[in-house]
Amino acid sequence: MGIRRSAIIEAPVDEVFAWFSRPGAFTRLMAPWVPIRLVSQADSLADGTTVLGLPGGLQWLARHDPQAYSPGRRFVDEVAADGVRSLPAGIFPWRHVHGFEPVDEGRTRVSDDVSTPVPEALLASAIDFRYRRLEGDLAAHRRAAEAGLTPSTVAVTGASGLVGADLTAFLSTGGHRVISLVRHAPTGPDERRWDPAAPDPAALEGVDAVVHLAGASIAGRFTQAHKDTIVGSRIEPTRLLARAAAEAGVPVFVSASAVGYYGRDRGDEALTETSSAPSEPDFLSEVVRQWEDAAHDGAGDGTRVVTVRTGIVQSPRGGTLGLQLPLFRVGLGGRLGDGRQWQPWVGIDDLVDVYHRAIWDTGLSGPVNAVAPGVVRNAQYTRALGRALHRPTVLPVPSFGPALLLGREGADDLAFASQRVRPAVLEERGHVFRQPTIEGALRHLLG
Repeated sequence: MGIRRSAIIEAPVDEVFAWFSRPGAFTRLMAPWVPIRLVSQADSLADGTTVLGLPGGLQWLARHDPQAYSPGRRFVDEVAADGVRSLPAGIFPWRHVHGFEPVDEGRTRVSDDVSTPVPEALLASAIDFRYRRLEGDLAAHRRAAEAGLTPSTVAVTGASGLVGADLTAFLSTGGHRVISLVRHAPTGPDERRWDPAAPDPAALEGVDAVVHLAGASIAGRFTQAHKDTIVGSRIEPTRLLARAAAEAGVPVFVSASAVGYYGRDRGDEALTETSSAPSEPDFLSEVVRQWEDAAHDGAGDGTRVVTVRTGIVQSPRGGTLGLQLPLFRVGLGGRLGDGRQWQPWVGIDDLVDVYHRAIWDTGLSGPVNAVAPGVVRNAQYTRALGRALHRPTVLPVPSFGPALLLGREGADDLAFASQRVRPAVLEERGHVFRQPTIEGALRHLLG
């Protein structure tokens, strides 16, 4: 039993094979709805073992077959007799042949030939996801190269988070060196320690760009202690890191931000980067304003600063979508309240592309709305998610539900926030969105 699938990718065969050979390839290729995580990736496609974490504490050892390896054309991984730890030897046979065939100078046929008892229906959507993401990643890197980006060194805080994990893998597979700025003692050459209270400019030596993603989760009940944590993890650490980047001569500082800047409810007003903050700021809008100001204040005039005002990130691995999926999968999902609130959203792949563009597009500075052009109301989003999962969405969530979890202020600022945000700056610069509609994004991310 097994499955064979293939796709033609718009890139030369050497470029495609090199992408697969770099750190981060597995992270980018693993379909996000599959409950498998990377423990360690083999150093080479020719030999070595990639260790994957499975549910229940199991581990899958995928070993590269050196006899089947053909540079630039084929590599093979298989589960050996002891390949799934904690299960009887040989219970899960698997052999995966990855093929790469040039169609012409600019196109490659990528094929996947998998010998396994796993039903084809369970594998087909995951392999098709690989092709879509591979095509999108290579196209994004090609646009950056055409704009003049060369292999660069990028320092990233929050590299292990929801956005950071995909961004660092995307950059690594594109041929860039990623340095993770960590708070613990570094464990390898691609980690450097940073102290949020006193970041050392020496940690940024040789760095071409800093992407600052770190910050305490906003999700949670809006107690004073939680709000103090949100503020304390963002404003002063951002100011100090931007200052350290400027002192180290880093030319660009990219900081996470949020569409919360615009306030919790602006009605049907179309909000762009030139829209003002609300005249009567709520907690989150004031935090975001100070957060962005801190990035500019710290960097000064000699560093290009981009603040990425992010919408509701769509990824089944976490965030709002990750929290909603269990309820929606059993048919208990529904709109929030009357469902009329605007939900500015962005797929994880498009968000990665925005951060990437902030690095290479020297014409970008200041705020950038990282939202899809197809903003929807909560009721529309709810129906789209139900259709993607083939589940009903007839049970509305009463307003007191989120208030019980988040408090009244947290519910108003998060669950019931309404912001009709448009990515005006990106649209003006001709930015290409991979998933501009919520239906397409959810189908892509949920298989």
